[in-house]
Amino acid sequence: MSVIDEIKDRLDIVEVISSYIPLQKAGRNYKALCPFHSEKTPSFVVFPDSQRWHCFGACGEGGDVFTFVMKQEGWDFRTALEELARRAGVELRPRTPAQRQAEEEADRLRGLLAEAARYYHHLLRHAPEAEAARAYIARRGLSNETVARFTLGYSLPGWESARGHLTERGYTIEELVKAGLLVQREDSGSTYDRFRDRLMIPIRDLQGRVIGFGARTLDPEGVPKYINSPQTPLFDKGRTLFGLDLARQAIRREDRVVIVEGYMDVMQAHQAGFANVVAQMGTALTEAQLKQLQRYTKRFVLALDPDAAGVQATLRGVEVAREALEREWEPIFDPRGLVGYEARLGAEIRVLRLPRGQDPDDLIREDPRRWAAMVEEAVPVVDFYLQILLEGLAPDDTKAKARVVDTLLPILRAVANPVEREDYAQKIARALRVDARAVHARLRSAERRSARLQRGTARTQERAPSRGVTADLEGHCLTMLLQRPGILSQINDALRESQLEPLRGQDFQDVGYRAIFEAWET
Repeated sequence: MSVIDEIKDRLDIVEVISSYIPLQKAGRNYKALCPFHSEKTPSFVVFPDSQRWHCFGACGEGGDVFTFVMKQEGWDFRTALEELARRAGVELRPRTPAQRQAEEEADRLRGLLAEAARYYHHLLRHAPEAEAARAYIARRGLSNETVARFTLGYSLPGWESARGHLTERGYTIEELVKAGLLVQREDSGSTYDRFRDRLMIPIRDLQGRVIGFGARTLDPEGVPKYINSPQTPLFDKGRTLFGLDLARQAIRREDRVVIVEGYMDVMQAHQAGFANVVAQMGTALTEAQLKQLQRYTKRFVLALDPDAAGVQATLRGVEVAREALEREWEPIFDPRGLVGYEARLGAEIRVLRLPRGQDPDDLIREDPRRWAAMVEEAVPVVDFYLQILLEGLAPDDTKAKARVVDTLLPILRAVANPVEREDYAQKIARALRVDARAVHARLRSAERRSARLQRGTARTQERAPSRGVTADLEGHCLTMLLQRPGILSQINDALRESQLEPLRGQDFQDVGYRAIFEAWET
């Protein structure tokens, strides 16, 4: 019996699911309101005999105890496996000494960061030096409940305050450096507190464990305004969204996520009852962040700053989203009746354009109803691009108009609904004051060109002599690595999570591919 089967054998799916949602007996089965979409009549059914579940409503999801926990918690399979194994009392396959050591080190760092968060929170509550931090929190309108919920804290102005407290608790200097709490000088090797005289904001993983900190200066002239923990074994800013541990259930319930820029935006939103808001923490929106969010919804609202930098960040975010999010393939027929396929974006991306000089924090504090209305009125990405491209466009500049159409074509082609696609083409024509038939012609031409490319690729693949399934797969993987070198670290992270060794040249069976990989790696 496999470990997975043993876990399933020991756990009752009814008991596991009922720990998340209330189940009602219905004959031999159990039913409930589906936790994965909004409904008024129960369509979610649990089958004790087969130890499976299925939603007969709008979402149509189903599976076993693993798929339920993964979807409910937003976990990957490895995390769900570890949690259900713990719950079932099943010991997972023994880890290698190196893996056990890495796990123990990670647990130590989590304990260290949790202790640091408690320490900073205690200082905020009680230290005389924290008066400016308490006054700042009051000015921003954050309640005591919000301060407690996000475990806000304060770091003393001294250079060794946190170091002294945490080493007294049994943690080493090396661990404090590794956790990002101390800075180590390159010349002398001496250390000092990274965070000094700042409002401390713990950053948590999906399980709610502290993995890093954001820290805001309390000096009006202080720069930088915010500093974050550096990259550590636990914290990767490009893979982390502030507030997601608290927002994920609301995101799933409302089937929409609002992405903002800063910590204060998130805390103010949650305090006002808008719990589906997360922050990208000042960095450009990344593919990893979007794929995390896609576990909970396919509806995204970007609400970034209205200044020039914010507009550019929004445009970059839209481009990342178009590349990262799932796509659906639609058949396209050319005049000869030949078929190709066009990728349509399987997600809805909207943009909330904030009033100049205001951010979500300001808007929510001043008028929560206005914020809610602005989220509802967020414009589709095509409209946002059109607004940006039309700014400063001369009405008689035909070449500029052609460039606008060409810029919008890839976005327009990705719109899944054909009626919406046609409507946008009409809207673009009206905005540019050009004949709608010209826009439609460019759109059709682009679609046919893409379809021909797809057919050509398919024919090339059909003609190519096969070297065997394994070699073909190895060749595909190697091509991806050469095109996107950064994914090797992601692949190795995933392998380590599955208790496997990192990718090496000897893993390639094809001698040629092995030589290419080894040469590329060195």
